[in-house]
Amino acid sequence: MQANVAGLRRNIKNLAHNYSDAQVKVREATSNDPWGPSSTLMAEIADLTYNVMAFTEIMQMIWKRLNDHGKNWRHVYKALVLMEYLIKTGSEKVALQCKENIFAIHTLKDFQYMEEGKDQGTHARCPVCCGHH
Repeated sequence: MQANVAGLRRNIKNLAHNYSDAQVKVREATSNDPWGPSSTLMAEIADLTYNVMAFTEIMQMIWKRLNDHGKNWRHVYKALVLMEYLIKTGSEKVALQCKENIFAIHTLKDFQYMEEGKDQGTHARCPVCCGHH
């Protein structure tokens, strides 16, 4: 039931903000749902990175998700998972933009969020660029 409510809330927000198809896919892949993004969805997003307009929209949404804090730690973690996938399988422009903005990624090495006595920030601490948690 909770997943349905979260999905419904996300759909309403997508409509209210008039997000594009590419942005909606990134939002779904980087949601707060307690499971990771599907490989099918990530492959669809990777294909969209070859479209100039969609590429811009995708990267804007990823950077937005990477800047989330606290209880939205899954947004950050999943954005990193998606970013790593896009670097490997998407347009080469993804890797170039990440390289140009590496400082923003490096700031995640200090990401922390305590939930039920556990530091969930370990999931979001810069696995893409540093290779450690």
